Amino acid sequence: MGATPFTEGILRAKLPKGFDKPTDMKYDGTKDPQEHLTAFEARMNLEGATDAVRCRAFPVTLAGPAIKWFNALPNGSITSFHDITRKFMAQFTTRITKAKHPISLLGVTQRQEESTRKYLDRFNDECLTVDGLTDSVASLCLTNGLMNEDFRKHLTTKPVWTMHEIQNVAKDYINDEEVSQVVAANKRQHAATQHGNPTPRHNAPPKENQRDHLKSTYRPPRIGKFSNYTPLTTSITEVYHQIADRGIIPRARPLKERTGGNKPSTATITADTATKHKIVTISKTLLSKLYETANSPSSSKSSENQGAPTETNHQKEKDATQEPKNHPGKTPKKIRPS
Repeated sequence: MGATPFTEGILRAKLPKGFDKPTDMKYDGTKDPQEHLTAFEARMNLEGATDAVRCRAFPVTLAGPAIKWFNALPNGSITSFHDITRKFMAQFTTRITKAKHPISLLGVTQRQEESTRKYLDRFNDECLTVDGLTDSVASLCLTNGLMNEDFRKHLTTKPVWTMHEIQNVAKDYINDEEVSQVVAANKRQHAATQHGNPTPRHNAPPKENQRDHLKSTYRPPRIGKFSNYTPLTTSITEVYHQIADRGIIPRARPLKERTGGNKPSTATITADTATKHKIVTISKTLLSKLYETANSPSSSKSSENQGAPTETNHQKEKDATQEPKNHPGKTPKKIRPS
């Protein structure tokens, strides 16, 4: 036989026939030890167990830290169930539920939107945690926390009520309150239904007509402010000059003013020089052609020229690009009328 805190007399005690072991009662050291002892003794009294049987059955109800504590007790240190009770309460005394003072019931008041039935249930639960609570204190605290005016006035008609009397009287007020709440809810629902549907709809148009209506009322989206513009009858340049002459918009400033008087770049100078040179070359070529035509015989050559085909545009462009035979600095002679 292993180490055990029981004495030889407890270990030799036999369990009664048909004894129901309290394996469904477990205490792990996290609850009130007094509650566990009270429940265990009530079970043993029901079974008619002797003191020795109670000692042998008690370790079956322990678990976790509690059974570890029991196994650590010295050998032969328990001679009766009274020893177990004393040692057990001393070990787990910090888990004993602290009793509340009756004055704490004054803080139990009925909340907003809380029914009287729920408030009484909550108040009764709090009363169970108070030691030495009298009916006079309980009725006073209950009256203080009530929000049901009719019930509250009824409780003030009598100085002292027992909790049993209060429960019987509360039934009528609770039923009246619940009926009133149901009637008020039905009225709100009826009012909301009428307000949401003031005029019932009849003879709704068929879906096909609805589709036709949607198609007829559909308009393509517009892109920008205008989609069509009247075509101009003159060039944009002439329109601009007319608008500028009327003062609607300012005229464009010269290039020198827009650039702040800065000198043009080398590329701009080169392009302008080439253009001017080309214009001078073409002008000289045309003047040379006119000079040659003026010096030729007018009678015969003019008739021949009238019958001869006109020069093509390609030949004119070719002659225009050729370098004139005259010296660039020499001015051609004026043509004298015949």
